[in-house]
Amino acid sequence: MNPGITLALSKGRIFEETLPLLAAAGIVPDENPEQSRKLIIGTNRPDVRLVIVRATDTPTYVQYGAADLGIAGKDVLLEHGGAGLYQPLDLNIAKCRLCVAAPKGFDYEAAIQRGARIRVATKYIKTAREHFAAKGVHVDLIKLYGSMELAPLVELADAIVDLVSTGGTLRANNLVEVEDIMPISSRLVVNQAALKVKRELLQPILDAFAGAIK
Repeated sequence: MNPGITLALSKGRIFEETLPLLAAAGIVPDENPEQSRKLIIGTNRPDVRLVIVRATDTPTYVQYGAADLGIAGKDVLLEHGGAGLYQPLDLNIAKCRLCVAAPKGFDYEAAIQRGARIRVATKYIKTAREHFAAKGVHVDLIKLYGSMELAPLVELADAIVDLVSTGGTLRANNLVEVEDIMPISSRLVVNQAALKVKRELLQPILDAFAGAIK
């Protein structure tokens, strides 16, 4: 294990909304990952560095100890399963919701009530499967990695399960939310071994984050 602290972050909204939390812990990144090609970014503290990873990879880096802690959306953590991770804090950042959406005019209620199979496109296979199974609905799940809204437009799927923030992309593609699955926000995740070995370094950061979100 790296003797200092390695924090895994993804670019974009999570990084931007984490900056005030880092500041509360006295940590200032040397560079903005949106403008830098570097994947390892130093900070004003010699014992703290950031690694820039894909959002979906954050739990994996933390689980295997390549990072001591990280910040990941609840959506990502549900798909990952959370094995080997301590999740002490809901940071209340990068808020959105996981929804089912379908084309305007598609009778979603009828489709799921009469027991017919529906085709659903999503990258959240595990969460979608559990959601529809709990409702007793038969679904064929189609794994996609992006541009989910396209699937119903070209009749690849009847509906999609995806994150929605403002709903602008859905509206632009003539889709509507037909069911809320759950609210989503980003969580702090910590490697369980690191928490034992590096508690003196990690605990002040955890405490500062907790104080900042209150």
